Amino acid sequence: MKRIFILGAGESGIGAALLAGKAGYDVFVSDASVIKPHYRQELVSAGIEFEEGSHTTDRLIGVDYLIKSPGIPPSVPIIREAEKRNVKVISETEFAAKFTDSIKICVTGSNGKTTTATLIYHILNNAGFDVCLAGNIGTSFARCLAERDYKYFVLELSSYQLDYMFDFKSDISVITNITPDHLDRYNQSMSEYATSKFRICQNQTDSDFLIYNADDNQILKYLATHSLKPAAIPVSINDELSGDHASVKELQFEIQLNNSIMTMMIETLALQGKHNLYNSMAAAVAARILEIKKDSIKESLADFQNIEHRLEMVTKVHGISFINDSKATNVNATWYALESMNHPVIWVAGGTDKGNEYDDLIPLVKDKVKAMICLGVDNKRLLETFSGVVPEIQETQSMKTAVERAYYMGSPGDVVLLSPACASFDLFENFEDRGNQFKYAIREL
Repeated sequence: MKRIFILGAGESGIGAALLAGKAGYDVFVSDASVIKPHYRQELVSAGIEFEEGSHTTDRLIGVDYLIKSPGIPPSVPIIREAEKRNVKVISETEFAAKFTDSIKICVTGSNGKTTTATLIYHILNNAGFDVCLAGNIGTSFARCLAERDYKYFVLELSSYQLDYMFDFKSDISVITNITPDHLDRYNQSMSEYATSKFRICQNQTDSDFLIYNADDNQILKYLATHSLKPAAIPVSINDELSGDHASVKELQFEIQLNNSIMTMMIETLALQGKHNLYNSMAAAVAARILEIKKDSIKESLADFQNIEHRLEMVTKVHGISFINDSKATNVNATWYALESMNHPVIWVAGGTDKGNEYDDLIPLVKDKVKAMICLGVDNKRLLETFSGVVPEIQETQSMKTAVERAYYMGSPGDVVLLSPACASFDLFENFEDRGNQFKYAIREL
């Protein structure tokens, strides 16, 4: 019987534990923190051994795999110890893939991967495919497989997951963009970060596909120096392309694949803005590869409902719109959010700074932001960058106060935009908690 040591008892770790237990492995789960009650109950119900509050090194004896949850850095002592003992350290996604021969459509990128993955799932589901949406998006790949197998999986993959994937193979890969994010985990190197993202292509063959953003400099830089096996299909909103591609011509986008052309008017897309145009086009290319009918794709792109915490329109209060973009945890995501605004903005930003460079936002902020609220424990770098750029800046460590101040700063027609450009861990449990508190505070106005 193979022995599995699972590090981390969040969604990823619990999913891996349930799948491993169902497959007959000897499973042990270890978490340095207190395990959330509902996850602890799942382990108890499944009869899986676990510990919390510490890691017992002796539990590594005889272990075949250590399955690492994505958020745990590779530098923690228990991982170093496992590597010394020649225990294979893998991701939950790598482990789960051993239990299915499904077709896998995998999406990564610094921004837009959740929206793109959800769009692809929406198109496939509407077309009647037996499909599951999983991965970094919320429900773990392993948990889905512990319940049942599917013919198709749409997987959102973070760089942290990809770093510990070795034999996993994607059938259709999508890279939305590569912009500075999580560089603290990659020695402040964009090259290392890009290499991590391109691990999505490892093990792909010439019968597989890579859909990529041809307007992204980091992607183009990598492709110029690396030879990849999958058929590469570029997506651009700036350039005219030849061969199989997706591009924009006047007021519509065009997809050419296998000598067949699909067009769609941009104004009919459910998701507007340049960033969402990339997402919609990439999703449509993936769907055409799977030979989904053009009309079905168009219908799905037109009726799609945006995901929670990503440019989510919450409500209007006395003519002031409130938009929840809590998932914007880096500068580039916030750039896209501000770029899509067509009314004066009261911008709520701040949180745990990941080495952000905010200067790229200055032209947009100068043009669109009438007031700013810094919501974080340490707002020093935001204040340094935007003092003198934004007419009015206030600070707070309370979401309730931030929403109240934004409301009183606003006038009918204005937009209060929560788009933090930072991680959430200084004041909130995660970006979902931050977004939910934003929505709760709005309801309390």
